[in-house]
Amino acid sequence: MNPNEIPVTSEESPFLQKHSSLIRIWHWLTFIAVTTLITTVLLASTALNPRDNIKLVQERLAQKGITVNDDQAYSVSHAYDDKMWDFHKLVGYCLAFLLLSRIIIEVTLPSDEKLKVRLRKTFIPDSQNPGDQKLKKHYLIVKRGYLVFYLLLLVIVLTGLGIAFEHDWAFLDHNHRVIKKIHSFCQYLMYAFVAIHLLGVIIADLTHSGGIISGMINGNKSKK
Repeated sequence: MNPNEIPVTSEESPFLQKHSSLIRIWHWLTFIAVTTLITTVLLASTALNPRDNIKLVQERLAQKGITVNDDQAYSVSHAYDDKMWDFHKLVGYCLAFLLLSRIIIEVTLPSDEKLKVRLRKTFIPDSQNPGDQKLKKHYLIVKRGYLVFYLLLLVIVLTGLGIAFEHDWAFLDHNHRVIKKIHSFCQYLMYAFVAIHLLGVIIADLTHSGGIISGMINGNKSKK
């Protein structure tokens, strides 16, 4: 922190807000779903990569006196990869449901907890404290980042559903390559967002907004 800046206390931090139980449940379920999806992708592209396991299958079968060629070994190793992607697809359906539920939750939230209301409030100065105003600007940037996250989540869900149901719709099947490329590209953006989000929350909790993590558990019910 710049020594010339006036420090902002946790009580003044706009990051410490009241969170309804629905938002908290949604937040942690979404975190679990996204983390699980990322984990399945990493496992499918590393430990369970079919081509990387061809030799392993051949060696294990050779120990039993069975000899198979590369194509046969590939079909065996691919079966485990398929199971992982089936699980990935199932979690993807859960994420699609969570995204839909977030829209419903936003409509049912009290007005002071709605995202658009909180964004609007950041434009209204309520203090002459320079440090406070700087923190509010940072808060606004973070909230805009969440809007990017929701847009990114929407694209991932829609393209994921497009891949899952590509054989049921000619349009999806015909555009499989494009849809898959968009889905894959957005997943890397999601990796970056999750990493930045986790790092930012930890830094905020240790500096200007102590209690921000626990607030997503207990709801910060004493806050406005």
